[in-house]
Amino acid sequence: MSADDERDVRPATSSGSSRRSFLRGGAAALGGAALALGGRSAWDAAQATEAPAAPPADADGRATVPFRGPHQAGVDTPPQSFAAFVALDLADGVDRDALIRLMGIWTDDVDRLAAGKAGLTDTEPELAQVPARLTVTLGYGPAVFTAAGLEDRRPSWLRPLPAFDVDRLEDRWNDGDLILQVCADDEVTVSHAVRLLVKEARTFTTVRWVQRGFRRAPGTTKPGTTMRNLMGQVDGTRNVDTGVDPGLVWHTDAAGGWLAGGTSMVVRRIAMNLDTWDELDRAGREQAVGRRLADGSPLTGTAEHDEPDLEAKGPNGLDVINPIAHIRRARTENAAERFLRRAYNYDDAPGPGELSASGLVFVTFQADVDRQFVPVQRKLDEADLLNIWTTPIGSAVFAVPPGARDGEYLGQALLEA
Repeated sequence: MSADDERDVRPATSSGSSRRSFLRGGAAALGGAALALGGRSAWDAAQATEAPAAPPADADGRATVPFRGPHQAGVDTPPQSFAAFVALDLADGVDRDALIRLMGIWTDDVDRLAAGKAGLTDTEPELAQVPARLTVTLGYGPAVFTAAGLEDRRPSWLRPLPAFDVDRLEDRWNDGDLILQVCADDEVTVSHAVRLLVKEARTFTTVRWVQRGFRRAPGTTKPGTTMRNLMGQVDGTRNVDTGVDPGLVWHTDAAGGWLAGGTSMVVRRIAMNLDTWDELDRAGREQAVGRRLADGSPLTGTAEHDEPDLEAKGPNGLDVINPIAHIRRARTENAAERFLRRAYNYDDAPGPGELSASGLVFVTFQADVDRQFVPVQRKLDEADLLNIWTTPIGSAVFAVPPGARDGEYLGQALLEA
């Protein structure tokens, strides 16, 4: 009803009479409301139903992830938007005592940075004031055990992965004695943490390689949305939930007590040939993966998390999901062969004659590399349509020690054994 309509239907009374009637009716209505509310005023009632205050505009920057605990953060932490993976080599002469000193320095620095505080020798303390869910995850390569005189405590799976036919590995992206996975929802926070931690370790280590990656920025997608890689595919639909299957990620073997609460980390750099992928039509892309690009649903389903029907046939009698589609080759009937994936996109400067140099920093966490990761990778190596457009060019394996509880430093259970 418009304002004009409202004026047309008012009672034909004088303005004074109308005003008195309104005041009498309004007073009665307010009195009734006050009685119904036990004597509270209408103002109190209005205040009681106000919406909660909106979060501060810088809530993403203030957010923190606890550093201390039985597990290191950054493994089953909801993935942040930006990451840097820094592999380092030990300097000559570094022994167990030197490693203990380095672990003490790094533990103290990470503890502070994760809380939004500057490191002890931080020359840019202002950059530490935005934690943005910063996590730093430490891993050990085989050389740490040699340097510490602890070869007998090195896990059997801690070695380079077997050779796969699809690999075209480049030394500049392989191996490493130590790794720092630094993640946050802000790139400045990541860069500052990397700079501080590498600088603190300069008498103990040299940088071997650095790989940087990204996902969607905070707030751009709903929480829990599966990331997309630069091919446009949803990436990581069938991931491990550590709340349901913790034994697939966290090491619990009492025989290797120092690793209880820890895990293993595989870092694979996967180059994507986006230039030739662009030449493939949409139907061809979906056949290569076995999922629809629009929503990630399997070609036999309607929603991303529907279980694919690998036996389904089309009207022509052929498999709906190609026998060597990625979704089929990456699956396993053995539930013990699953692992937690935490991948990030990369997009580097292209070389001469190229349009792009992009791909995936494919990171996985699992209790046992040989038992979980390798069997699945062998299947993908044997036959996978995506191998036409993707090529592993880097590979490294690390042991991730458990978290540091109050009063402990990272790796203490190993280095003080």
